[in-house]
Amino acid sequence: MLTPRVRPMGERAFLLEVAALEDVLPLHAALAATRPDGVVDLVPAARTVLVRIDPRMLPLSSARTWALAAAAEASPGARASGPLVELDIVYDGADLDDTARLLRVAPDELVRRHAAAEWRVAFTGFAPGFGYLMSDDWPFDVPRLESPRTRVPAGAVGLAGVFAGAYPRETPGGWRLIGTTGARLFDADAASPALLAPGTRVRFRPVTGGTVAASGDLATPVVAVARAAASAPDASAPAASPAKSGDLAKAGESGPNRPAFASSPDLAPAATPGPGIRNLAPAASPGRSIRIIEPGLLATVQDLGRGGAASVGVAVSGALDRTALRTANRLLGNPEGAAGIEVTMGGFRALAGSDLWVAVTGAWGTVRLDGHEMDPYEAHLWRAGTELHIDWFAHGARGYVAVRGGLDGRPALGSRATDLLAGLGPAALRAGDTVALRDEAVAPIPVAPPGAWGAPHDDELDLELAPGPRADWFAPDALGTLFDTVWTVSNRADRVGARLDGPELTRVRTGELASEGMVPGALQVPPSGRPTILLADGPVTGGYPVIAVVTDAALDLVAQARPGTRIRFRHARPTG
Repeated sequence: MLTPRVRPMGERAFLLEVAALEDVLPLHAALAATRPDGVVDLVPAARTVLVRIDPRMLPLSSARTWALAAAAEASPGARASGPLVELDIVYDGADLDDTARLLRVAPDELVRRHAAAEWRVAFTGFAPGFGYLMSDDWPFDVPRLESPRTRVPAGAVGLAGVFAGAYPRETPGGWRLIGTTGARLFDADAASPALLAPGTRVRFRPVTGGTVAASGDLATPVVAVARAAASAPDASAPAASPAKSGDLAKAGESGPNRPAFASSPDLAPAATPGPGIRNLAPAASPGRSIRIIEPGLLATVQDLGRGGAASVGVAVSGALDRTALRTANRLLGNPEGAAGIEVTMGGFRALAGSDLWVAVTGAWGTVRLDGHEMDPYEAHLWRAGTELHIDWFAHGARGYVAVRGGLDGRPALGSRATDLLAGLGPAALRAGDTVALRDEAVAPIPVAPPGAWGAPHDDELDLELAPGPRADWFAPDALGTLFDTVWTVSNRADRVGARLDGPELTRVRTGELASEGMVPGALQVPPSGRPTILLADGPVTGGYPVIAVVTDAALDLVAQARPGTRIRFRHARPTG
């Protein structure tokens, strides 16, 4: 029987906190075994399981009652008998000798102990498919690198704290590298995309000769067969458009005619996007496309995101201003979730490959079609060969371009949304890219626009905050400071998060917080004491305390905040 502490995580989620890491997996297993409709995600971490719900299907109070009842049936410290995965490894890591020296053992002894241990995936995070492995056979606590690497190659096996892990893709990282595996650790085409999902048992199988199987090969034959069958293409499914590689660095550039809107220095470099799942939606409409002439500061394909995959390290992504995208699609008779283009700060130009219908919503600026100004929030006929030009925005930060029928692009985990941090979905759009269109309109173009519209309010925003799980990490006056201060959005803002400038929120607890699940809207407070609002591409787990959570409805307002926008917080009304 487990009796976890319930900690709030906004209006749509909560954390179940247990005493020890060893209790997380049995708690997660008990929850998964009785999971009711309306539970969107169950995200295990170092001491907690995040339960995220859809309140339209399951009230928060009912979810808490169910979760505590399920926890009461769990056995503390029980060892889950998950599937066994064996990973071929070459112990050739750059930090092997130094790590052995730190631990006061010979390198051969460190290798022997690592290979002899049976590991279990406690949780995933940091990047899609990155599993945090723990073992009762592993006695070491390994310090992270003092200065993290800016580039850790895919397949690198590392150690940090009590954990081992393998990098599914090239990212920055501060773990000490001891070896290399060629296993394909994350495959968005597979029914189970993360090879090392929570609860999986793992053994490392040393390979001599200095090479391992090429990335994509799995060492355990049974797992390999299962993975191959899960990812085999469906002969009846239409072909999907290939993703193009992009250059995220352009998103941080500014010039004399560009507003300064820097990408966060903590944003991982974009990698070649991973493959999507089988395209099960209707085929793209032949010959219908648009060609990008100038993407502006940053232009990406976005729909309403990929929910339900946080437990394997995948963020929600999708349009930051969901209301604006939904409205653009309704104006054109599309499904609300059809993919469009999210344009950051304007400067976007594109040509129509055939006669189309287009709508532009969200941020406010001059929009021209074939040289003539057009009104936003209306459907307009876009003639073949003519140019759509969205000037730099005067109000708001993100505009949305929707075309009747929706944009095409190969899905990844059920969504066409671009996630630059994780490398999922299409790459950021570049000049010369051609974007194919689909034929998914479900209704005629409405005669009148659906509701009133106007320029986004980006001078000062009032945002509602729901309680966060770690308010007790802060001084008694910190919440007063949070609500009394007029905060300012810094220029370190992107799709991952918006950093705020203002006074320090003083902590009463020091040290690192054990990694725990995060949600969009979480107000993380790093050691500087200045909060960051996590957004749709933010990490699914994190180690900074969350003092409060921006309500779901207010997140669309944050999407339109520009550097310099002032923010006031107020208390949200309590929910169930």
